[in-house]
Amino acid sequence: MLTRRTFGKLSVATMLAGPLASLPNISLAGNPTSRPLHGLSAFGELKYGPDYSHFDFVNPEAPKGGTFNFGISSWGYNQNPQTFDTLNTFVLKGNAPPRMELCFDALMVRAVDEPTAIYGQLAETVEISEDRNSYTFKLRSEAKWHDGTAVTADDVAFSYELLKKDGHPEIGIVLANLESAQATSSDTVVLAFNGKQSDRSILTVAAMPVLSKAYYGANDFLASTMEPPLSSGPYRVKRTKAGTFIEYERVEGYWAKDMPFAKGQNNFEVLRLEFYRERQAAFEAFKKGVVNFREELTSKTWATEYDFPAIQDGRAIQKLFDAEKVASFQAWAVNQRRQKFTHPKTVQAIGHCFDFEWTNDNFFFNAYQRSQSFFENSEFKAIGKPEGKELALLKSLSASLDDAVFDDVPVQPVSDGSGRDRKLLRRASQLLGEAGWKRDGSKLVDDKGEQLAVEFLIRSPTFERILGKFVANLKALGADATIRLVDPAQYQQRLDTYDFDITGMAFRFGATPTSESMQQFFGAANADREGNRNFAGIKNPAVDEIISRIDDASDREELAFTLRALDRVLRSTYSWIPNWKSSNHRIAYWDMFGYPEPKPDYAFPIETYWWFDEQKAKAIGKG
Repeated sequence: MLTRRTFGKLSVATMLAGPLASLPNISLAGNPTSRPLHGLSAFGELKYGPDYSHFDFVNPEAPKGGTFNFGISSWGYNQNPQTFDTLNTFVLKGNAPPRMELCFDALMVRAVDEPTAIYGQLAETVEISEDRNSYTFKLRSEAKWHDGTAVTADDVAFSYELLKKDGHPEIGIVLANLESAQATSSDTVVLAFNGKQSDRSILTVAAMPVLSKAYYGANDFLASTMEPPLSSGPYRVKRTKAGTFIEYERVEGYWAKDMPFAKGQNNFEVLRLEFYRERQAAFEAFKKGVVNFREELTSKTWATEYDFPAIQDGRAIQKLFDAEKVASFQAWAVNQRRQKFTHPKTVQAIGHCFDFEWTNDNFFFNAYQRSQSFFENSEFKAIGKPEGKELALLKSLSASLDDAVFDDVPVQPVSDGSGRDRKLLRRASQLLGEAGWKRDGSKLVDDKGEQLAVEFLIRSPTFERILGKFVANLKALGADATIRLVDPAQYQQRLDTYDFDITGMAFRFGATPTSESMQQFFGAANADREGNRNFAGIKNPAVDEIISRIDDASDREELAFTLRALDRVLRSTYSWIPNWKSSNHRIAYWDMFGYPEPKPDYAFPIETYWWFDEQKAKAIGKG
């Protein structure tokens, strides 16, 4: 399945060094006020002190140079991995190329070998006010735009005001509690909140891109344009052809290239993305060496098609890398804005028609496990009956809960692997009857005589064969089940406007999910806001109430049982149909790169911390 990630998760992890006060490493909630800090962490101590020299997961001596031509498996905001028609990535309109975020710096950036820590980038220090409602950032004097002018506090203040007003809806949710952004001097900016935010909100807010006030004062921020914007990051747009390719070049004079947060990173001279409408065309490009890095998302291809000469003679390599230790989920979103899907038993019945065991055996070479939770691969996954503090939280909710929430958490049914498990189909038929559907000859109809129509929206023909048996089972029950393949731009537009019945998604919430991210996916307040990620249209008072308590967690244990309660209630709504998950990345690359071991636990920013190995490249005829 396709993967999406937000700007903060996509961004290269960076760090800060500078003349800071010598402070002990402490948690965000315990950080002292009115004193300069070099970093912030949601829970626990910061890994890196004020005098760190570089990230542990990088090679600080990594050579610079070479081209990294790679396939994309993650993106965010309005980015599209198959085509693009604008370089404006921070708005809803248009389709932007992935990795535009590498052109921009932020006040602070994540350390991806820690679960939730950020360190200064443009900001040299940050001070928390006594009431913890405002944060004062002192900018680095070295920070420069690519035209050589200084990045100022006016730029920062302008950026936050602009992004809150006109930015992509996901940004608007993150900045909802930001009351103002004010430059108090040329190098000092204050972000003030309304008091409704949690301490952890700043971890996401401070990672927002900083934009040039001068550039956007002369150019329309909302315009779809192929003009590269002025930026300050380690890369900038070099060449591009809309919908075909984009090249980002490393900025030789990047203001932060010798700073500790940049050591060992941004090593490739050129990052080149080529865009393919079809998966097979992209794979053929890799086989020929036109593309030299690929994350394989199709298990059948991984198992049966990596037998071409470059793999056989060792010029290209297949390798599994462990997945990150972050909460993630992969499922089909069922659009409950449509009346036919509002009854949870209808969705539950549809789920019974998917034979995972048969699909895994016949198409996936048993490479996957069944997905169950909204927080797979984490301690936030609900299991069995609620107990202890999780049970107490559920009982304390003012919103009414179905009694089933206090029973064993729902799990997906296990089939006999035949592809048409009669027992599961009988149960699906029973559920549909309980939801008000009835048979009229060969059709399954509602009380108005309208047949249940179920359309799966996809943008890759790969999923036609995977969904084939699923569709056949639905048809056997009397539904008018179909698959609709659309082009990438239309697919994105239909997602943004919720114009679909069912579509598949895969997401990562990170090591420490926030209320903002949960609002994006599951909150009622944004369920009908275009461009948001509440694809299923969930509007559930209990879900909203639990989301409101996430930021009250004083430690990771409290966060864990709060999210387990959320997972349990969400699963009881039957608004998504979990499908499958993997415990690793399937990576194929031409043997011309170096990389440090071990990989970081909380992200896999290959394009920023791997490097071009000239000797290896020469050995395989790529030098």
